[in-house]
Amino acid sequence: MPADATSPKKLRNNRAALTHKIGYAVRHPGRVVPYLSRAGRDAWLSLKHRDHVGYYRAVMASDTRRNPEVAVGSRSHDRWLALGQMQFDYLIEHGLRPEHRMLDIGCGNLRGGWRFINHLDTGNYYGIDISPDILMAAKKTLTERELQAKLPHLTITGDLTLDFLPSDHFDVIHAHSVFSHSPLDVIEECLAHVGRVLTPTGFFDFTFDRTEGTEHQVLREDFYYRTETLLALARKHGLHARFMEDWEERPHGQSKIRVSRSPLAVESVRPARDARP
Repeated sequence: MPADATSPKKLRNNRAALTHKIGYAVRHPGRVVPYLSRAGRDAWLSLKHRDHVGYYRAVMASDTRRNPEVAVGSRSHDRWLALGQMQFDYLIEHGLRPEHRMLDIGCGNLRGGWRFINHLDTGNYYGIDISPDILMAAKKTLTERELQAKLPHLTITGDLTLDFLPSDHFDVIHAHSVFSHSPLDVIEECLAHVGRVLTPTGFFDFTFDRTEGTEHQVLREDFYYRTETLLALARKHGLHARFMEDWEERPHGQSKIRVSRSPLAVESVRPARDARP
């Protein structure tokens, strides 16, 4: 999503509305055929996979076969690098230290993950994803970056109950461009269980596609939520939640919320030394 997607006008758009689609097609005629092709592919996959995880796993398999970097939302290698750097820089600014244990939900092909692996102490990175295809691409990234000795954990999962992970374990949990592709029941499943695996002083950051109008979804792939919907959902499950205004300064386009078990963890913004790889 382009950076101007968080402008007041764009935040009121309903991308599922026919009027929006017609206007977009008129402004961008070259994107009509690719959109129709994707819509046809997604309709076919929806018929084969009624549950969202199965459906989106099939979407990722299809996209990864064409290009793993595009599959995680990067239109070019330079953009893949820039988005990974953006994720890394933000968490470093917020105090991510080598001794921390980190869970990367929807780690993809390690767009940001390889930087986290390099920064963290050996064995302290856990990456999970629903797609076996993208995890194979993640292993390729790990090899190319020569980070095998860091012994990261890369694990496939079929849900976000996190039941295979230990309690009170992770200092930082991160989900970049995951909830932007998730229906509300999947998000709630994660928020209902993430507190168990967080340390008392840890936090969970996630990005989402924000709207200030009607909540909607496009092609069963892109979901747009109001901030208060997700803040309330987190609080329903006993978590402290905060909209991260400083993330809005980044040229990304999605918004970010932080949740934690402790009010201090969700409010803290701690500067850290430069730790770029």
